[in-house]
Formats: sequence, C-alpha cells, structure tokens
Amino acid sequence: MTEKAVMEELRARGLFYQSTDDESDDRPLQKLLASKPVTYYCGFDPSAASFTVGNLVSIMLLAHIQRCGHRPIAVVGGGTGMIGDPSGKTELRQLLTMEDVEKNLAAQKTQLDHYLDLTTDPDREPTKGFMVNNAEWLLELNYVDFLREMGRHFSVNRMLAAESVKLRMESESGLSFLEFNYSLLQAYDFVILNRRYDCELQVGGSDQWGNIISGIDLLRRADGRSAHGLTAPLLMTASGQKMGKTEKGAVWLAPDRTSPYDFYQFWVNTDDRDVVQYLGIFTFLSVEEIAEYAKLEGAAIREAKSVLAYEATKITHGEDEARKAQTAAKALFMDGKPNMEGVPTWSVNSDRLASGVPAIELATESKLCDSRNSARRLARQGGLYVNGTSSPEDRVLNVDDIDDDGGILLRAGKKRYMRIVPEG
Repeated sequence: MTEKAVMEELRARGLFYQSTDDESDDRPLQKLLASKPVTYYCGFDPSAASFTVGNLVSIMLLAHIQRCGHRPIAVVGGGTGMIGDPSGKTELRQLLTMEDVEKNLAAQKTQLDHYLDLTTDPDREPTKGFMVNNAEWLLELNYVDFLREMGRHFSVNRMLAAESVKLRMESESGLSFLEFNYSLLQAYDFVILNRRYDCELQVGGSDQWGNIISGIDLLRRADGRSAHGLTAPLLMTASGQKMGKTEKGAVWLAPDRTSPYDFYQFWVNTDDRDVVQYLGIFTFLSVEEIAEYAKLEGAAIREAKSVLAYEATKITHGEDEARKAQTAAKALFMDGKPNMEGVPTWSVNSDRLASGVPAIELATESKLCDSRNSARRLARQGGLYVNGTSSPEDRVLNVDDIDDDGGILLRAGKKRYMRIVPEG
C-alpha cells in the first residue's frame, strides 16, 4: 500500500471532502494509513429501525476504507441517541426510550453486516470490524465526575460558535441544555474508543466536522494523544435536490419499508449526470471499471444505470433480490405479458376485494402513492393504471380485476408498480 493509497481511492470515488491533513503540510493521516492497519470509527443515530440511502454515504465510506486494509468500528448512539444531535435541526428531536433504541440498534446491525466485515468478538478476530453501543459507557457516567474530568476541557465560547448551535439558538424553539451537552458526549466517545481500542480516526459526513474536531481536541487535552478526522461530502443530486429523497419520501434499506424492486428503481432513475459518481460511492466496482462506464454517452448511459442499480441492490438485499428486481424491471418495460418476479406485492383480504375497493385506496394502503390525495391527483391526471389501463378516480376494484397471474397490477406513472394479491 502506498502512502496515498486510501486517500487516492476515496478521492477517485468521490468520497473525500476534507481531513485534518488539510491544515498540515506533513500529511500525518496519510502517513498513518500507509504505515499500518488503523482502527477508525463512524457514529450512527439509532432514531429509526432502518438506515436510509442518505446514510449510505457514511456506511460506504467505512466500507471502502476497510477494503483498503483498515479496521472499522460502527458506533451506534444508544447513549447520545437518547439526547439527539442538534446538527442541522431546527427543533428538539423526539426523545427515545431505551426499548426503542435497543430495537433500532438490532435492526441497524443486520443492515451494516451487508456492507462491512464485522465480528461480535473483536478480541478473538482482531482484523475484523465491530459494532459498539456508546450507551455502554455513557449511561454509567457520574455527572460530577464527568464534568471534573472532561467538562473542564471544553470552552463554552467555542461551543457557542459552532454552526449547529448557532442555528438552533436562532430558531423559534431555541437550544435546550440537554442538546448543548451532545457535543461533549460525542467527543467523549473518541476518548473511550482510543483508550479501549487504540482508535485513531473518526470519519463521517461533512456536517459532522465540528463534532469530529471536538473529539480530537478533547483526546489531546485529556490524554495528550493525537487523532485524526476525515469526512465525505453531503451529496446533492445534479438537479439540486437532497440525495436519497423521492416524491414518495425517503428510500430505506429495510425491505419492508422500501422493497428491493423499488430500491432498484431508485437507482435506475438516477440523473445521467450523477451515475458515474454514484457508481464510485455506492458500489464495490473498481475505479478502472467505473472509468469505462464514464465513457458512455447518450442512450448508452442506461447500461451504466442498470449496473448501478444491480450492484447497489445486490449489496443491500443480496444477489437473488437484485436479479429478481432487474428481471422484473426489464420485463415490465417490454411489450407483451410482463414477468411479475421481483415486483413488490400488497395483500388484501379476499372478502374485502369481493365487496369492491377503490383503486386509490389500494394505491395508498400499498404505499404506491404516499397519500390518498396524491393517488386521487394521479388518477385525475391519467397516471394511475390498473392492469395496464389508465384508471379513473372513482374506479372500484374487485375479484373480476384479478389477472391470470392471480393479482391486480397497479402502476403509478411510468415506472412504479405494485401487485395487489388477494389472501384469505
């Protein structure tokens, strides 16, 4: 591994935004990464039972660095998550119970396993990454002891100058003392991880830079140890929208929230201008392979989109689901009878269907449309289809609409499908 191998890989993939090396001519982080396997970490918010595509930038940052030979720690914020990071927020987050946190952490662990090579026994397998919950050390803190040991190293003036703090102080709800303590606790994570696992690097999105620097500074003041930080850019689409959002809302990694087919479709619908960058960040294809796709132009870019969708879906949902989604996507856009394999399904009681159910009701319940109003509006515009035929707003579906495959195929617009299947 050359001195710049990791940095060059991240830059080539569009995953590098800034690092603590930016202010040093000596490039200590580059030299550290070239000299030995480095333990590094990224923190994750346990406020939901599933990550979204928006979280994938940080997850893939961890994954690509691990593939360069380093050891990741995924720190799930069971402790800090009970307070909530005020960064980028204009009001207090809803506080979670410990039961909520534990449930969400278990689900997130399952998802991280798709991207990272993790072990449950880091002492026995020292070359693999692992997951820790900061509740392990934060919930045991004695408040007075913590203030005496760590609080004295924090400058209130510096904390007030943080952009996230200023944003909240200027908001209508203000900044609570609870949230003001967040940066202290997150910085303390770095101290504990360094003491226990010799962790020397924190990574994350560029919005976490202030928190990362606070941890580095606390470690230096408390233990006299040096550490490093590195961030990835916050992604915006070429059209100026926040990456990972659609008209239906967030794109989730959990298959019960966003089906593998819809997940695949999200990537297929990538703007032509974003495809190459997304191939670099969200797949494990080599930089050389991606460079070949970058040469495609015009209609040929669809090939790159298909590769992006397949590779991203394969990592998140497995090769079988990726293949099903790819097969279904191709079949549904071909003439003739479509292959339903991979198309998301929604079950409806047979007796209820026999009595008749409005099409817009099923479109809403199945999450094909995000609300009854949007389903109604879509139908008025001629964009809601039943078995390939545009459906009026007052269309009522019943057992007579079941096709030869045993279901009813709903379509919203050109590319979003849902198969309604009777049960019971």
